This record gives sequence, C-alpha cells and structure tokens, in this order.
Amino acid sequence: MKKNGLITLAAMTAFILGFSCNPGQTGHDHPQTQTAKEVTAKDLLGKPGYLAISYGGYRGKSREIQPTVSELKEDMKILAAMNVRVLRTYNTKLPHAANVLKAIRELKQEDPGFEMYVMLGAWIDCANAWTDHPDHERESAEANAAEIGRAINMANAYPDIVKVIAVGNEAMVKWAAAYFVQPGVILKYVDQLQALKKTGQLPKDLWITSSDNFASWGGGGDEYHVSDLAKLLGAVDYVSIHTYPMHDTHYNPDFWGTFKGEETLSDTAKIIAAMTRARDYAVSQYQSVVRYMKGLGIEKPVHIGETGWASASNEHYGADGSKATDEYKEAVYYRLIRDWTNREGIACFYFEAFDESWKDAANPGGSENHFGLFTLQGQAKYALWDLVDKGVFEGLGRGGHPIGKTYGGSEKSLLEEVLLPPLRPEAVPKD
Repeated sequence: MKKNGLITLAAMTAFILGFSCNPGQTGHDHPQTQTAKEVTAKDLLGKPGYLAISYGGYRGKSREIQPTVSELKEDMKILAAMNVRVLRTYNTKLPHAANVLKAIRELKQEDPGFEMYVMLGAWIDCANAWTDHPDHERESAEANAAEIGRAINMANAYPDIVKVIAVGNEAMVKWAAAYFVQPGVILKYVDQLQALKKTGQLPKDLWITSSDNFASWGGGGDEYHVSDLAKLLGAVDYVSIHTYPMHDTHYNPDFWGTFKGEETLSDTAKIIAAMTRARDYAVSQYQSVVRYMKGLGIEKPVHIGETGWASASNEHYGADGSKATDEYKEAVYYRLIRDWTNREGIACFYFEAFDESWKDAANPGGSENHFGLFTLQGQAKYALWDLVDKGVFEGLGRGGHPIGKTYGGSEKSLLEEVLLPPLRPEAVPKD
C-alpha cells in the first residue's frame, strides 16, 4: 500500500473471508434451485441462490465489435460457476441482447440443468438525444417504440429466460443530459406492457420496471416529485434503483476519507471504516426511495438495478483525486453490498461482470472501463480470488485465457497500489 505501508495480510484476509460465512448467498456453492418452469421474477429477485449481475459481453473498444454467441456462452459458464443466475442487459437494438438469449438457450439445450435468467433492458431516449440540442420534453418516439417492440418479441420468444423488462436505463435522472425523458414517457411504455400482460400478449408473471438513479425514483430533490412519477411507482411491479457511492467520493464526499479519531487506526481499519460508510451511503439512498414511495401510500418491492466500484481510475477517483479506486476497495465494497442485500432479501444487479473497454475508449485508464469483477482477459479481480482458490472456475476461460488471478495472485503486488482514503480536514493535525 502506498503512503502508509502494507496492510497486514492476516487482517485483510480475515475481513474478506468474513463475508463467506453464508455461502448459499455469496456464490461459493451451488444450492438447489427451482426448475425453469416454476421460476418467476418474484421467485428470483432477492432470493438465495439467485445472484444477479449487470452484463455486457463486449470485448473490443467499440460496440461495433459484437461478441459472438460462443463468446457469450463462455461468459455464461463463468458467471454460472459463481452462482450468478440473473443477468441484466441494456438495449434491444444491438445484437447483444438477442445473442445473450440465444446463448442461454443453447446452454440449456446442452445441459438441462443450466439455469440463467434475464432482466431485459429497453433503451429510452428523448427527442434529439445525443446531439447539441436534446429536447427533454419530447421522446424519440420511433426509436423508443422499436425498442419496446423488440423487447416484447424477445420476452415472448424466450419466456423461460426473460423474467423482467426494464423500460429505460437512467432515463429520468436529470444529469443524463444527453438523453433523459420525463417520467410520463416511461409511464406510457410501462402501462403498455402491463396491458399486454392482462390480455395474454405477454407472460402474466413477467415483471415490468424501469431502472434508474435513486434520485429520479423520488429519493432526491423535489424537482423529481411529480405526479407522473407517483403514477409510475404505482404501475411498475417493482422499483429498480441505482446507487454509486464511488462517484460521490468526488461529487459529494461527506462520507469519504479518514475521519477524525481514525488517524491511529491500522491501514486496514481506515479503509474498512471508509468503505463501510460508503455501503451505508448506498443504504441511505435505497431507504430514501422506500420512504418516498411509502409516503405516497405505495408498497412495492425495491431492488438495486446497479451499484458497483471501479478498480482503477486516472481521473476523479484515482491517485490524483479521491483515492477511491483499486481492487482491494472494490473487493471490500462487493462483499459489503452483497452481504447487506442478501441479508435483507434485496436483489442486487452488481455492476458489472467483466471490464468493458468501449465505454471510455479514448481513455483506457478511465474508471468506466474498470468496473468488472473480471478483466477483459477473464482474470478474476481480488473480490473473487477466493473462488479461484476453491476451484470454482476450473476448466473455464475467456478468449483462450484460463481464469486466474490478477497480479499473478500476488497480494503484495496488489497492495502496493492501494491508497488510503485522504484525511478529512478536521483530521489534519494542527500546527
């Protein structure tokens, strides 16, 4: 660890392994699960044995390079080995989602015991999205309707696999300045899908939601508290929220750093204290949505559609910024968030399965490229080293590379790159 010396390996290992005490919920074994014909979204979300994850199988620096069905099957086997049973995809326009469904079906045909389900995303844009003049009062109606139409077709073609349709991804949050829409747009498509369920044109047990930032679900400012949002909360089958404490180590770092009174703690304890506050910050955002919803007299399940922690950043979150990103902190956050959501019966589509280099292709060191639990080459990051040790990934690989550990399995090398959370101003010694 830079700055203040190495974390003691015994303390570090004790902390990481401390979250393995309930293996049926953390992916360290393979409990008995229900047969595909019996499983519905209600059975899946937040239930032991059905870990969820956000998944993009892109291996190139552009989404023009689509992963093949064979490559997707490689990934499905890796994720299934760690007890992931539910995937989240993001759009229907590109071949990726359709090929994911095809890959799962082929795996089920090859092995009737193979089990994987999908939360299928339909991307929603405002008019003139991704231009210099987006119109947030109107939608991109033709493109949005086509997204929904394809989602309907996929859900009907793969009823044993598609268990949720999510209308939009961070489509209502106002900082998504290139494309956000008003809640009424999302409501229109949710109502359309719910009507199709009632008339038998979609499976009756298919759940419909939208996956968005906690603020846009009512957990933020009053600007989000509009009548269409209340109607949307009443229309969805469950609420899917996003929470990213890592981003707020830069944008709203009230919880981040080494606090007064923690100066004399060990390096391990300083990091764990900071990461525990980060977890608590995510919990508070989750609870803010629940409070707003219940204040409207609405009772719905609330699950986490995205949360994650990058393992590297050369900008806001790295060595010259909040010092938040490395594989050690990523591992701590992963275990803390899985432990909390498993304990509370909350589904967590952890972001994300594999690194994706297309997201910030111009800046390979950008954090968006490094949220995966695996590298592009399929090397398990520190959060999953214990699964490698247990032989969970034996015989599996990605792109011709067997699943191994990052840093060649050297904890010493990994720890040399770990930075301590910065001292809070009140913790800086006075002259």
